[in-house]
Amino acid sequence: YRIEGLDIAGFNRSSLIKNTSLPFKLIKSFFQVKSIFKSFKPDAVIGVGGYSSFPVLRYAQSKGIPSFIHESNSFAGKSNILLGKKATTVFTGTDGMEKFFPPAKIMVTGNPVRAAIAQSVISKAEGCELFSLDVNRKTLLVVGGSLGAKTINEAVDKHLDQLLAADLQLIWQTGKPYAAKAEASVAGKPAVWVNDFITQMEYAYAAADIVIARAGAMTVAELCVVKKPVVFVPYPYAAEDHQTVNARQLVDKHAALMVKDSEAMDKVVAVTIALAADTQRQEEMKKNIAALAVTDADKIIAEAILKKLKAK
Repeated sequence: YRIEGLDIAGFNRSSLIKNTSLPFKLIKSFFQVKSIFKSFKPDAVIGVGGYSSFPVLRYAQSKGIPSFIHESNSFAGKSNILLGKKATTVFTGTDGMEKFFPPAKIMVTGNPVRAAIAQSVISKAEGCELFSLDVNRKTLLVVGGSLGAKTINEAVDKHLDQLLAADLQLIWQTGKPYAAKAEASVAGKPAVWVNDFITQMEYAYAAADIVIARAGAMTVAELCVVKKPVVFVPYPYAAEDHQTVNARQLVDKHAALMVKDSEAMDKVVAVTIALAADTQRQEEMKKNIAALAVTDADKIIAEAILKKLKAK
């Protein structure tokens, strides 16, 4: 696909003075969109939120071109809320989104998950072999997104000996900023695999019995598909605190546990060790999180768009 860029930026919440150029960028972006539409002539437009999608979908709506939105989070972003009023259909990752969008336009589809994960048949033995871990030990996967999560990293580092004493082995994705420190901490500890990034997440999920993670929409969707008991530590500075809302959706359905970022240093490891010792609770969480899994959201969305276009 050809990629086209727009000269636009999001609203800076921390410094109002940095937003002075925003109106000019927004106007410029509409002219850029107009030029793109003139050459491409789209039959439909789909946006997934964020400031860059706003001028594209708003222009499409002004021209009567069918527009579709996918809102992955449990708390809708401002661009999607504004665009949802005139959208043809609003696809959502979760239920309960009527407070953000016209109910008649909502279609709950779930969030698309990579085929490598959604269709994975990798066994725990194969997963553990890749990370040089013992298939007979309980495995904790620690992920904080591609850049890592400072709070989660520091909590795991501080209580690493407690995790190992509880007979847990670890797959620990740190992100680049914490990688060197983590490497030093795990020296001489063969039950811990550590790296700044995991390239084959399907193997990490297969090896894992329990997960500590942030609560971004895609992470939540993947964990539902792989059916893993998880302790969420939502990133507290996400827009509208949407990660906490994402996690709460699962916590309220007894499908996950949650520890606040501000309390993670002293609580997340203790909560995880307690969960690792409670087989019955793990099974309950697996059952409940599996019930929320959607493996073909991409297909559902594509078919719904084509159906709408054919009905025009």
